[in-house]
Amino acid sequence: MNFHEVRFPANLSFGSVGGPERRTEVVTLANGFEERNTPWAHSRRRYDAGLGMRSLDDIETLIAFYEARQGQMFGFRWKDWSDYKTSRATSEVAFDDQVIATGDGETTRFQLIKSYRSGEYIYQRPIAKPVLGSVKVGVEQDELKEAVDYTLDLNTGEVIFVHPPAEELPIVAGFEFDVPVRFDTDRIQTSVASFQAGDVPNVPVVEVRV
Repeated sequence: MNFHEVRFPANLSFGSVGGPERRTEVVTLANGFEERNTPWAHSRRRYDAGLGMRSLDDIETLIAFYEARQGQMFGFRWKDWSDYKTSRATSEVAFDDQVIATGDGETTRFQLIKSYRSGEYIYQRPIAKPVLGSVKVGVEQDELKEAVDYTLDLNTGEVIFVHPPAEELPIVAGFEFDVPVRFDTDRIQTSVASFQAGDVPNVPVVEVRV
């Protein structure tokens, strides 16, 4: 797919507004009850990059980045400051943050995931864009070494083990990650006068499936 493995400047995404959205189809029946269904297995995130602009230099950086992506044509990495790692916001990433799978003695490739838990319910989000140098992987209580025990595909978020983990052993991981996104507009309108007066441009960004 048309994707550039480059991150939108993190200092500009800081201060942006956005988060997950879902698509739910709601039908109200004649008796007042509802039937709800969703065609999406996973949520999709949207952001407004314009709110992170603080100076005219930021605007110049934004326009250069936008032009290099040819508008909506090419996707890119985005740091969501409210949700970018597997640990708690105030904690450091650890190799046993998340259980991503269970070994079966045969499989060697496993997708990185982040789990969102509320009570007894859980949602598992596939992570396709881990951050280089941040990924830690282990099996049960043992942390493993990258390039010795496993390799990592940064383009897909897959962990590839040299030897398949034994049956019923939990495979754990901790990491930072980016969101694959694209610009959701073919036009960016800026004005030096309006920006200096406090009016920031609207720059919508939307998550893409990879």
